[in-house]
Amino acid sequence: MFDSLSEKLQKVFKNLRGESRISEQHLDETLKEIRIALLEADVNFKVVKQFTDIVKQKSLGQDVMQSLSPGQQIVKIVHDELIEMLGGENVRLHFASQPPTVIMMVGLQGSGKTTSSGKLAKWLAKNNHRPMLVSVDVYRPAAREQLKVIAKDIDVKIWEGNPGEKPLALCEGALREARNTGHDVLLIDTAGRLHIDEELMQELTEIKNKLHPHEILFVADAMLGQDAVKSAQQFHERLGFNGFILTKMDGDARGGAALSIKQVTGQPVKFVGVGEKYDALEVFHPDRLASRIIGMGDVMSLIEKAQEVVDSKQALDALKKDTFTLEDFRDQLKQIRKLGSMEQILAMLPSVGPFKEMQKAKVDEKEIGRTEAIINSMTAKERRNHQILNGSRKKRIAKGSGTSVQEVNQLLKQYVQAQKMMKNMKNSFFGRRMKGMKMPQMPF
Repeated sequence: MFDSLSEKLQKVFKNLRGESRISEQHLDETLKEIRIALLEADVNFKVVKQFTDIVKQKSLGQDVMQSLSPGQQIVKIVHDELIEMLGGENVRLHFASQPPTVIMMVGLQGSGKTTSSGKLAKWLAKNNHRPMLVSVDVYRPAAREQLKVIAKDIDVKIWEGNPGEKPLALCEGALREARNTGHDVLLIDTAGRLHIDEELMQELTEIKNKLHPHEILFVADAMLGQDAVKSAQQFHERLGFNGFILTKMDGDARGGAALSIKQVTGQPVKFVGVGEKYDALEVFHPDRLASRIIGMGDVMSLIEKAQEVVDSKQALDALKKDTFTLEDFRDQLKQIRKLGSMEQILAMLPSVGPFKEMQKAKVDEKEIGRTEAIINSMTAKERRNHQILNGSRKKRIAKGSGTSVQEVNQLLKQYVQAQKMMKNMKNSFFGRRMKGMKMPQMPF
């Protein structure tokens, strides 16, 4: 996501930071490079012009041009204006004071609407809500069956209604069922088309007028770029909605839709889909995305993700132990895998200093799986004491894990390095303080 734009902007900023004074001509050249980078990222040309005009106006201010580090000041201005372009601040879902909250999912066919309905239901369930799903796409039977399968996979109730029911009747039945069974959110997966037509809009308008949804979320495929922005604008003019879910953000290296959609439609992006799994839905934070685009990383999201999926007690126990075994090493690798792919993790780190080289590294995801297989092929005694691993034992382990003796030796080398690192942490002031601590209650 935004790889190309981020790389080009960082190159521009690198040239800026080396200047002690910046002339208006130099600024114009810089803004030209930024303009080209944004247009190549498929950002709406009107949005690009507005963006560069504001950056220029603010950058020509006396405080900036006469400062000791005008380059850094301009980078800050670009960063702040990127945040504004993306929506300014995170806009949360609006929940009804009297449940159930009704959320309509709308969009064109093929945008990922049904999958996003399931992802949002799982996100709601994880955040202490009781969602219920209903599909009203009676024209494409596979859509209703798909949502039924998703609901079963994520363990969320779905309202199927009676055979032959019309979309409006399905919605009304689902709403009654949600009220009667204590479900506080009803997610309606509506029908889509390959294009906007009168029949589709009439049906959606009837549902809107009858159920008065608290949220209407437009699901847009980020890979479509400005085509997604255009269809969203047309949809908003006909139906009206109050937020976006942008899908396939992990597959769009340009990112023009995300950068344009708020400015063009006036409606905020609330969630982004970043993968195929049902938990690959993230709350959209304009400030964090802006930081990633200019190379500052997104450490906050990484920390939050770690708090969600990593067993902090297990990590603390490993540090408090006098020994760090191969079993501990395997468990730590499993914790890392919960955070997502290594590529996703590295993308959240700043593109400066030592992190820059780390991001360039090509990580073989299968390597972690091979490591686990090797450790699992050892006996409990071998995992607790790696020094007993002689040649014959290594051959047996390699055969059992489908690897080579060289790979077993490579793993042991990595393990010894990790063991030394854990020992240093334990012996540090931080480690000594932690050793006698009780596990605090985490705020999540």
